[in-house]
Amino acid sequence: MCMSSCIAHSGVQVKDMAAGVVVAVVLVALVFIGLWKLLGDSKRDKDFLPEGDGWWGKGEPSQTPADQTVRPFKVPYSPETMQDVRRRLASVRLAEPLEGSRFHYGFNSTYLQRVLKYWAEEFDWECTVAVLNKYPQYITNIEGIDVHFVHVRPLGVPESTKPKVLLMTHGWPGSFYEFYKILPLLVEPQGPGATEVFEVICPSIPGYSFSEAPHKQGFNSLCAARLFCKLMERLGHDKYYVQGGDWGSLIGTNMANMRPWCVKGLHLNFATVTGGLVRLLPSAVLGPWMPGLFGLTPTDIKRVFPCTQLLKNVLLESGYMHIQGTKPDTVGVALSDSPAGLAAYILEKFSTWTKRENMDQEDGGLETMPVWVPTGVAAFPSELVHTPRAWLASKYRSIVSYEYMPRGGHFAAFEQPLLLAEDVRSFVKKVEELAVLP
Repeated sequence: MCMSSCIAHSGVQVKDMAAGVVVAVVLVALVFIGLWKLLGDSKRDKDFLPEGDGWWGKGEPSQTPADQTVRPFKVPYSPETMQDVRRRLASVRLAEPLEGSRFHYGFNSTYLQRVLKYWAEEFDWECTVAVLNKYPQYITNIEGIDVHFVHVRPLGVPESTKPKVLLMTHGWPGSFYEFYKILPLLVEPQGPGATEVFEVICPSIPGYSFSEAPHKQGFNSLCAARLFCKLMERLGHDKYYVQGGDWGSLIGTNMANMRPWCVKGLHLNFATVTGGLVRLLPSAVLGPWMPGLFGLTPTDIKRVFPCTQLLKNVLLESGYMHIQGTKPDTVGVALSDSPAGLAAYILEKFSTWTKRENMDQEDGGLETMPVWVPTGVAAFPSELVHTPRAWLASKYRSIVSYEYMPRGGHFAAFEQPLLLAEDVRSFVKKVEELAVLP
């Protein structure tokens, strides 16, 4: 009898506890939803980023007027360059990889031997230089440093055809060469009877490729955006589109906020939210169970959750950013002096950032302002981080297109030029149609 009473009493306690848990979960959910609604609906004035000014050249700015000449440029060819690379590759010493490690610890040295053998014995530097010089390139001095850019104008189109102007910005580890596959898909009409073409400018971020590195501390994505705004102004363009991924995404976003009257539309293939993360917490916690409430699609759920895996991936792939952001001089010595080290450092990103599963193979502040210019997003499935449209809406307030791409990763223009070109064209068409609406 006593046993029965105890069991009954325990049953009541369990039911009470379960009911309490349910009530607590509901209350937490209501609080989260309230926060999400409150923070998500907050408005900000359509102000813009102050541009400021800067000087990144050596010493103090000259008192004489700056040289604003736009000078033709060609990638130089020197046989001695490749001879020096081969000499350095001949003395490479590689550590043996751990058994079965594949690409989990970075670029596998066993596979690296194959890469270095090709580089030393088969790679044709002279032919590569000819490819790099395929499109017109220029250099101009802005804020004390030389800025390199590719500038391709459409040829063979009727004089009545007015090309859309498009600035495309690369990221890390990348360069202007990322866009060589997509350029002909943009500057040439696509399809019978098509007339729409683009005039494309691809600048090299200062410190990348043939753009001079800043000689002062403090250069960031805001400064790069200001330089590129000045570049477009120098080229005579006061209305243009901007496209970018990786750092190019952040630079392009800053350009749109600095000069929204110039940037007609912003297209990104790596869109992220850089501020206001508190408002995303409710959807990050409750999204898998209430996706519709937070505007999440089945594709978003598949790519984002569980968040712990997403966070793990970000931590695994962002170690380079910490050392480059804190001790660039130290790592720079190793990479500048060793072609093999530089190859491993860069190619590892082209392995795992294009498709994460490749690591299992043997070969393995002000910037938080909302953006009001029309924005398009191409969400590639193998991107480092997937950001749902619902999460981007708090930053990019005028998303006119958000497309889930069927394949591709972080280096979209390089991996899937046709898909990206089609999406850019579709986005620009939508923006142009919106512009003529009454």
